[in-house]
Amino acid sequence: MAQKTPTSKKRKVELRAISDWVSKGDRVLDLGCGRGILLEELMNAKDVYALGVDLDFEKILRAVKRGVNVMHCDILTALKTFDDNSFDWIICSRTLSELENTKLVIDESLRVGKRVVIGFVNYGYWYNRLHLALKGRRTVNKVFENDWYCARPMNQISIVSFKEFCANNDIAINRSHFLRGNWRTQCKFLPNLMAGYALFEISKK
Repeated sequence: MAQKTPTSKKRKVELRAISDWVSKGDRVLDLGCGRGILLEELMNAKDVYALGVDLDFEKILRAVKRGVNVMHCDILTALKTFDDNSFDWIICSRTLSELENTKLVIDESLRVGKRVVIGFVNYGYWYNRLHLALKGRRTVNKVFENDWYCARPMNQISIVSFKEFCANNDIAINRSHFLRGNWRTQCKFLPNLMAGYALFEISKK
């Protein structure tokens, strides 16, 4: 089994990309904020107004200890409380794959936020394809860290399928950032095959 990359380190890798996109003083809503690591870093680095949403009460308590304001409710309930363009940025990182109502969440995010960051594990990553073809079961590695019986339900999103979704729903892809399966190295070649993780900035066309 491959050595796991700690969640805090993954969040910092995401932060480096997202922080380049976010401007000083922006209003940021993080859907599925967890322990608030990403928002805390953005508050310190960019002096953003930060608000998180999560259902896990233990994680919310840890976020609050970091000084992050958090709503304890499901994502759609939170989004429906806000007017159009209430936030400069909405971040949905490693959350989309676990949702039952993915399209509705994206639609509401695009209504509430001027720009939306979508981050997900790339199901089309080459090693996972090869492992499934040769051994007939999902691999356990830095991208898919748990066996099927320990993992949460997952929408199997690939980079190509997400781009097709955006094209079919009049969603503009403004920027993208891809990481290899080690969660450190930027992937610039054949990302649907070679990238373990994808970040997209999207907005309404």
